[in-house]
Amino acid sequence: MPSPQRSTAPQAAPDIQGQPIMLITETNLGSPDDFYEALIDAHRDLSNEQSQELNAALILLLANHLGDTAVLKEALRHARASVTGSDLP
Repeated sequence: MPSPQRSTAPQAAPDIQGQPIMLITETNLGSPDDFYEALIDAHRDLSNEQSQELNAALILLLANHLGDTAVLKEALRHARASVTGSDLP
C-alpha cells in the first residue's frame, strides 16, 4: 500500500535520522467546514471536563493513527507556539 503524500515544503527541524519532518501546515482537508462542524457537534452538551477528555481522546486516536513520533513532536511545537505567541524553536 503506498504511503500518503505529504507536503514537499521544507521544515526547519530534522528528525533523528536528519530527514526533514513533513508536517502539513496548510489546509489539507477536502471540506474543512464540515470537519469543524463535526468537531463542534462532538462537544455539544458536554461539560468542560468532558470536552477536555474528548479532546485528549481525539488527539491520542489521531496520534496513534498517524504513528510518526517526529511529525507529532513537530505538530506539538507548532500548536504550542500558536497559543503562546512564541516563535518556533
